[in-house]
Amino acid sequence: MDEIDGRRLRGDASRRAVLSRAADLASVAGLDGLSIGRLATDAAVSKSGVATLFGSKERLQLATVEAARQRFVTSVIEPARAEPRGLGRIVALLDNWIAYSRDRVFPGGCFFAAAAADFDSKPGDVRDALERALDDWSGYLAASFRFAIELGELPALHDPEQLAFECTALLDAANTRSIMHGSNTPYRFARIGVADRLASLGGSPDVIARLRDVDDEAVARPGG
Repeated sequence: MDEIDGRRLRGDASRRAVLSRAADLASVAGLDGLSIGRLATDAAVSKSGVATLFGSKERLQLATVEAARQRFVTSVIEPARAEPRGLGRIVALLDNWIAYSRDRVFPGGCFFAAAAADFDSKPGDVRDALERALDDWSGYLAASFRFAIELGELPALHDPEQLAFECTALLDAANTRSIMHGSNTPYRFARIGVADRLASLGGSPDVIARLRDVDDEAVARPGG
């Protein structure tokens, strides 16, 4: 039994390592181009070993989306939960997302922005998985805005879903432009945009200042 458990643990560790590399690769080269053969070459493992772990290209892609989702939650959502519900958590979520993209948690920037560009017009299970992940993020933001309304911390806000759309649009634009231009300046623009929007809805200047006061341009870019 111990020998079987040991093999299972080694297999699980191998699968996690391969999926971590798959998510990194897909963020740069595209999820649509991710294949068992390409991943085997990139991760320096046997093609038969990768095939044994995943079976098909689509199953590999689906597992990669889930691994990326877990990394996103660990980087963005979980640290923000240390803040009480309300404006403080909203600021933490937005700040964490900017750091997630800026610090290249995935080397190609936001995994989901890159993957969505590959699959937005390709119906199927992979697109459905990406859609759920994106909806989970925007839905979590909208729910956080609703809590802030209930607490009286965003008194002028009446449409949480609209605000979630606006914030994610600014964040996505910063991610794309940072990658394209090799600059952290777009993150400053995104911070100003979301901070001004929260302030216009009656958010506390002191709380919002935690979002405004980060100097993204002073943070070294990975590989820069």
